[in-house]
Amino acid sequence: MTIFLRAAALAVVASLSACATQAPAPHVAAQAPQQWQAPLPTQLPHNGSQADLASWWSRQADALLVQLIESAQAVSPTIATAGSRIAQSRAERVAAGAALAPSLDATISASRSNQQSTLPMGTTSQAALQASWEIDLFGGNRAARDAAQARLDSAHAGWHDARVSVAAEVANQYYGLRACEQLLAVAKQDAASRSDTARLTELSAKAGFQSPASLALARASAADGNNRYITQRAACDVNVKALVALTAIGEPELRGKLAAGASAAAGAAASAPAIAIAELPARTLSQRPDVFTAEREVSAASADVGSAQAQRYPRLALSGSIGYGNFRAGGVNTGTDTWTIGPVSVSLPIFDAGKRRANVDAASARYDAAVSSYRATVRQAVSEVEQALVNLDATGERAGDAQAALQGYRVNFTAVEDRYKNGLASLFELEDARRTRLAAEQTVINLQRERSTAWVALYRAAGGGWTAPTDGAPAVASANPQ
Repeated sequence: MTIFLRAAALAVVASLSACATQAPAPHVAAQAPQQWQAPLPTQLPHNGSQADLASWWSRQADALLVQLIESAQAVSPTIATAGSRIAQSRAERVAAGAALAPSLDATISASRSNQQSTLPMGTTSQAALQASWEIDLFGGNRAARDAAQARLDSAHAGWHDARVSVAAEVANQYYGLRACEQLLAVAKQDAASRSDTARLTELSAKAGFQSPASLALARASAADGNNRYITQRAACDVNVKALVALTAIGEPELRGKLAAGASAAAGAAASAPAIAIAELPARTLSQRPDVFTAEREVSAASADVGSAQAQRYPRLALSGSIGYGNFRAGGVNTGTDTWTIGPVSVSLPIFDAGKRRANVDAASARYDAAVSSYRATVRQAVSEVEQALVNLDATGERAGDAQAALQGYRVNFTAVEDRYKNGLASLFELEDARRTRLAAEQTVINLQRERSTAWVALYRAAGGGWTAPTDGAPAVASANPQ
């Protein structure tokens, strides 16, 4: 009867194995554009070499920025968290893969007993190896392993994405500080000019050549210029402290580095160098670690569905052992070799009040959410690239006009100032010329800052030089993805 029941159970398992669950296909339409709807930069950068994009920071004339990025990446809690996620995902991948293989345990035991039988009192000792294996008939364990592998790949890409984000944040903060220093120099020069004008106006007023109202206006202008200078200086101090927090470099040391690198930054116009992404429509999205991460999450969620479905079907397990036993009584040892194969066990779910079905529904819902998140990530990636391209195009077109306007306003201010000193122009004319020149100076500097921001945004939108792994290969993040 027992043999018949075992044969019947195995027959049920064999018949159901034909219905083995397969995870939903992880391929989801990325909805990537056939072409960008934004103008491309005139200089198409790195000639298709992602290595050039990855080393973009180090190719700049400003070595201090590279040092700041390295320092920030070394202390970033975001990167540390991403590294911890890699370690956790790797351990989960090992555990999931181990479920596919048999397990082997060693046991050693000893006991002493006295029985009311013909056997004398003695000591029994045993040593054995016990093996067990759950045969993955319906692919549940394989699906769990695939999900763990997808999440490990995702963790690697997420680590690189964190490094790119930190690099971009430091670069934006650094370029903002250098632009602030330029604005501070302009404000200082403007404050000195206004102070000099107020001094001359006071001398003229004492001599009776200027009215008290003109003197009041000159003094107000000087006070306003000094106020602008102090405000700008405070803004630069705030930027320095933000860099201190990002890089964990002491403020005195950082200020020393910034002062030493000021000449290099000034020579480079405090702006990011041009880059380009070859074959923008075809390759940009594949260079984005966040897009790859979202795609891996879809694959993991798909595998989770398969694993949950497999739990609804029978499970087949096989076990066995081999060992050696010894019985010692009255100084005599009696040894025996033991081995067993089995039992072969089949567990068939019958009633669980809908628990397993609910687990499948929950996994399917998570899969749908992952698909939606993936598509949203792709749309956001496309948007970020096109926004950066639009800003680059606009700042490039505006640069010539802004510089021409500045030159014209500078010439006009110099002429009006000379006329004022010779008594041929009013203070109102001088202040109006000063105001337009100052606005033009600030426009040029802010335009350089906007362009640097756009280049950094394009660097980040292009993935920062990360390379997606080939099919079947684990995702690998560069050890130095600057």
